[in-house]
Amino acid sequence: MAEKKTAAKNGTSPVSAKSGKQAPPKDPQVLTLGQKKGDTFPQTKAKMATKASLNAVLVIKAYQGNILGQDVDIGELVTTMQTTVKEVNDGDLSNMEAMLVGQATALQTMFTSLAQRAAAQEYLKQYQTYMVLALKAQAQSRATISALVDLKYPKQAATFVKQANIANGPQQVNNGAAPERSQAQARAGDFQSAPNKLLEADHERMDIGAQAAAGRADQELEAVGAVHRA
Repeated sequence: MAEKKTAAKNGTSPVSAKSGKQAPPKDPQVLTLGQKKGDTFPQTKAKMATKASLNAVLVIKAYQGNILGQDVDIGELVTTMQTTVKEVNDGDLSNMEAMLVGQATALQTMFTSLAQRAAAQEYLKQYQTYMVLALKAQAQSRATISALVDLKYPKQAATFVKQANIANGPQQVNNGAAPERSQAQARAGDFQSAPNKLLEADHERMDIGAQAAAGRADQELEAVGAVHRA
């Protein structure tokens, strides 16, 4: 154990206790697959190939060479990515918020640079090329800020509660707004109601109560006598 600690501090490879030889240094570009008990090697490779953290790391590795170099340890990248995924699953979105802030700021910087280059152009074609790129960067920056606001302050989903109608007998219930009448129905209803309104305005309503008994007074028609012809 003392030999291993000393070798690690000096930056050399640790010495194997069994063979007494130095173990080969770990290649940062080689990913060690952690095979679970009971899984075959093809099953382990298939699970890793579809793992979200590993897929993200492979894309990061392909594009970050001009940032920190090609010697970044791929295993450490996978571990860091898995930690970030766990934080998001636990509800900690601070890294996502920081990422969106950084992207929005970087896109704003791209917009400023491209707009300045467009203003310095003498010919229309070059001016249009730089200006189109500048406006695209500006639009992406605005979209990133909008995504950050939605992440920071999520919108509350509207909840619609329908009325509960309980009755013993048959009923007709309209929970929504009454449908608009068609033009034909509206005209027919107005035509039928107009005479009734005029009758109520100009004349008193007729009393259709119990019928009175017939009398002799004020009889408009009297019985006529028999007619004798020749």
